[in-house]
Amino acid sequence: MGPPFGITRASVARGTVAGAALLATMTIMGCPRDGAPHAARDDSRSPQASPSSATHPAPGQAPVVQGTPRTVPALRSTTPAAGPGWRPAPGARVVTDPAGPLADEARRLADELKLGTAPAPAHPGDIELALRPGQSGGPEAYELTTRDRQVLITSEGEAGVFYGTRTVLQAVRSGGGLPEGVVHDAPDRAQRGLNLDTARKHFTAAWIEDRLREMADLKLNQLALHFSDDQGFRIESDTHPEIVSPDHLTKDEVRHILALADSLHITVVPELDSPGHLGAVINAHPDLQLRDATGTALRGAVDIANPDSADIVDDLLREYAPLFPGPYFHLGADEYRALTYKDPESSFPALTELARRRYGPKARVQDLATGWLNDRAAVLRTLGKKPKAWNDGFFTGGVISADKDIEVEYWTGKELGARDPQEYLNEGRTVVNLNDEYLYYVLGQPNQFTYPTGQRIYEEWSPSVLRATKPVEGGATAVRVPGGRLAVWCDRADAQSPQQVADGIRLPLAALSQRLWDAGRPSLPWKDFVSLSQRVH
Repeated sequence: MGPPFGITRASVARGTVAGAALLATMTIMGCPRDGAPHAARDDSRSPQASPSSATHPAPGQAPVVQGTPRTVPALRSTTPAAGPGWRPAPGARVVTDPAGPLADEARRLADELKLGTAPAPAHPGDIELALRPGQSGGPEAYELTTRDRQVLITSEGEAGVFYGTRTVLQAVRSGGGLPEGVVHDAPDRAQRGLNLDTARKHFTAAWIEDRLREMADLKLNQLALHFSDDQGFRIESDTHPEIVSPDHLTKDEVRHILALADSLHITVVPELDSPGHLGAVINAHPDLQLRDATGTALRGAVDIANPDSADIVDDLLREYAPLFPGPYFHLGADEYRALTYKDPESSFPALTELARRRYGPKARVQDLATGWLNDRAAVLRTLGKKPKAWNDGFFTGGVISADKDIEVEYWTGKELGARDPQEYLNEGRTVVNLNDEYLYYVLGQPNQFTYPTGQRIYEEWSPSVLRATKPVEGGATAVRVPGGRLAVWCDRADAQSPQQVADGIRLPLAALSQRLWDAGRPSLPWKDFVSLSQRVH
């Protein structure tokens, strides 16, 4: 399931005479101020035509102060050198093949810095973007070299080059340009992002797209959409239109979101939570609702002994999997209410009977729930997707276990029967960190949740802190714990407006980006990190 910035880069700059002078210089050189329109919000993938009369920038610009460029997240490795560095100047261009794979990255950076674009060769004053097959570090790593008023960004992958352009943009905002030297930069964790509950609270496509742009500037690469729950079903459906809420995203809106995400190198992960949290489906199909032995209906839970329950969920998985091109699909699997009973076997005799018929005389209701998860995962595999599920959907002591390839998304140690995250790691499972102690932004702060602060994430959390406040034994490798997400849950949907949510998650997202890009303890004091974040984003 933080406080707003409240200060623009312009207001920070007005705080001192030197800051105002720098901002004026940057504006003259083509770096947009906060109030200026950002042409990069035109999210087409078509490259911009090059200016026909681009001129070489004249020598004699003031050199950039030597040192490490100031960015969020901080750069992993820099090798400073003597020299003038690079500043944006009239006539400077972003250079790459206009028909090549980096044309959109070139166009975006040129728009943001108010520069032109051009094909090779690069001239003094230009920024050149290039793919370099076999370059070390993987597709998100990049090398940025600044030498003699010229910049070269290279990577094995398009995402790496894009992150290099984010470094250029932030370096201009924080220091006017890039100092001479070489940057080697790469993320520590592969999954870095935001989890958004659109089921309980409808967020417009425009609002979601704004979050994508903010995430991209922080080098975050994953947005998970929890679009179905008891309170709503928020994406248009062709197979089951009867379950869709009045306020929802059309498929065309989803496709536009996905196109923007792709251009920003962000993967969108859909979540269709089952067999609990299906109240919106049950509203249209009340015959699917689970009831205990006394006839009491369990909110949001479908009867997994009823084959119609599996049929409708599988219909929806097959409908939405092709809509989302990313590799992952989230199956939920959390908080199935039958398993909160003291004695599920006597309380749900039909579930118990089916479990024993399928899995043997010692099987329990939890085994039937595990079988449900494995069956849905099997459907996803036929659709080319990697399944994810919440940690409280993985049970111990049963006659069957959840399939090993289902990624565990660990969110809580507070639920009944919750297992220690170390157990999942010991089983060889992959575990993604959504620790509710630090990373749960729950609207209205119910059930003792409090809005997370960026400072706590920045100073106390790390990918190894999966449960409560202590890291798992021996830490958590990037293979076993490949990352994490900040999660917005809208339990009390009217507690905050969409703008308040956007303001509230800004600093927590910035702090998260720092701790996932570099899992070590940050060197910059928190107050300085806040000031830098306000300046570069």
